[in-house]
Amino acid sequence: MGCCVTAPARRAVLLDALGVLLELEPPWPPLRAELAARGVAITEDEARTALRAEIAYYRAHHDEASDAERLEALRDRCARVLDAALPPHARGLPDLRAVLLASLRFRPYPEVAETLAALRDDGATRLVVVSNWDVSLHGVLADTGLAPLLDGAITSAECGSSKPDPAIFARALDLAGGVAPAAAVHAGDMVGADVEGARSAGIRPVLVARDGTAACPGVAVLEDLRGLPALVAAYLPLR
Repeated sequence: MGCCVTAPARRAVLLDALGVLLELEPPWPPLRAELAARGVAITEDEARTALRAEIAYYRAHHDEASDAERLEALRDRCARVLDAALPPHARGLPDLRAVLLASLRFRPYPEVAETLAALRDDGATRLVVVSNWDVSLHGVLADTGLAPLLDGAITSAECGSSKPDPAIFARALDLAGGVAPAAAVHAGDMVGADVEGARSAGIRPVLVARDGTAACPGVAVLEDLRGLPALVAAYLPLR
């Protein structure tokens, strides 16, 4: 992952994935479409209810998927949770796991690629994703075209610790080439996991509040990532 960079790392920008770099497209329309293609009709409310049950289960268990084999096992369990949450007439499809995976589609926010390119432009800034996610995040970053713009990614499943634990931030700084915490910024969308986690690791936090409603005293708040390069330049000047 990442481009070839010759200059030594002098600062790092750590980034959360979901809500900062990536968004999950609403999954209920594709779930309904996938089921309809198999001759099963459900309402939008039924799709929402079933997927919310699956997502809740996934969030509680994603750190168990620390390698490919465990990821497959988690996906099997998630499919069973989804099956149980569907209306009775929609249950029992033999390929429901494939239906579920086809319904979960991630895409970068519009400004992300340009912002990442701007952050890397000096050749001395490393970009590393720090996310509470299973091991499949690496594939998602590749599939969405973001992997070549990054220097690495660490997930809670791989690390064995999740944000706000400072251990995962320390692993990210290692991936950034051993950048010191004082020479790093972390951009995330959760006050507890991202802001407080970064602070506990000695890293300056930036809160990304895409709905424009969040506030966090003493912390810069951005509505999207377009303002991040200017903040990084102000907080961590290279000269």
